[in-house]
Amino acid sequence: MERQEIGFTEDMLRGQATIWQYIFGFVDGMALKCVLQLGIPDIINSNGRPMTLSAIAKAINHPHSLDTDHLSRVMALLVRKGIFSSSPAPDGGDTLYGLTNSSMWLLSNSEMSLAPFLLLQHHPWTLESWHYITDVVKAGGKGFTKSHNGQDFFKVAPANPEFSNLFNKAMAGASKIIVEAVKTSYKEDGFNGIETLVDVGGGIGAMVSEIVKAHPHIKGVNFDLLFVVAEAPDYVGVTHVAGDMFKSIPQADALLLKWIMHSWNDEDCIKILKNCREALSDKKKGKLIIIDTILSPEGNDLFDDAGVRFDLLMMTQINTKERSEAQFKILLKEGGFPSFKIIKIPALVSIIEAYPQ
Repeated sequence: MERQEIGFTEDMLRGQATIWQYIFGFVDGMALKCVLQLGIPDIINSNGRPMTLSAIAKAINHPHSLDTDHLSRVMALLVRKGIFSSSPAPDGGDTLYGLTNSSMWLLSNSEMSLAPFLLLQHHPWTLESWHYITDVVKAGGKGFTKSHNGQDFFKVAPANPEFSNLFNKAMAGASKIIVEAVKTSYKEDGFNGIETLVDVGGGIGAMVSEIVKAHPHIKGVNFDLLFVVAEAPDYVGVTHVAGDMFKSIPQADALLLKWIMHSWNDEDCIKILKNCREALSDKKKGKLIIIDTILSPEGNDLFDDAGVRFDLLMMTQINTKERSEAQFKILLKEGGFPSFKIIKIPALVSIIEAYPQ
């Protein structure tokens, strides 16, 4: 094959432009972090209509005058990226900036806000992990641990209240999106016929409480480690049970694993699945409901690109992974669930219904 030379054909110029986009790829996220820290999406939303740059600057809680020229350059990029809209004022005055379908997901007063997740991923401690991705590829391990003097992510976070609070808010916002997507798309036969549902690794019980609220015939059990459920609030129809999913899981006719499997390696996942199978009281009618990202590196669905990036995040930060349908099939079979079906929902994740027979 003849060696291809760098030149200035249209295809080569497109290739060059792509590399420039990667060179400056980090700028998009940092610009978004800037406007979140300034509270700009909230300011525009509170105003109820698009605003001029000077009005936005005046509303920002800042003890000194804001550099509106600098702010205009940040906004120009985010308008170009579709995060904000811009339009001329009807009276011919200054440009008006408004929210779009993207920036609506960044409002701090929304239960389904992705703002904390973005701030978490652009926190200096989190970003440090990415400088170790080459080391992770070469020798394995966890990028976060390598960048924090051997300290694991889940040891660093609890010891630093501000960072821990950001992590909790990020998980809460993303989880709420998943909850609402499940409620809207997993109706027919989803939770019908279930009498007892155990949310394995359910945190403080937010997910199972929402399910029980929508399906009050279900007896909900939130199952997690003692120090986690100790902080769980009371929910109608939900019982909190402390325990270790690697040892045993409470009996039920349906079990839920939301964003659990992507946090563990294959060997640990198989242990969890085997314990889930043992916990199903009716092996003929019982089922396991897995909510997780399903990788499709060559797919063109709305969230496929984000899924591949999420996989690299899990690899780099905590040395785990997202999985493809084929990889889930292998794990489920070894864990005692030979049959399953995938249900798409309007979210980054999908539902996998797995059956022990």
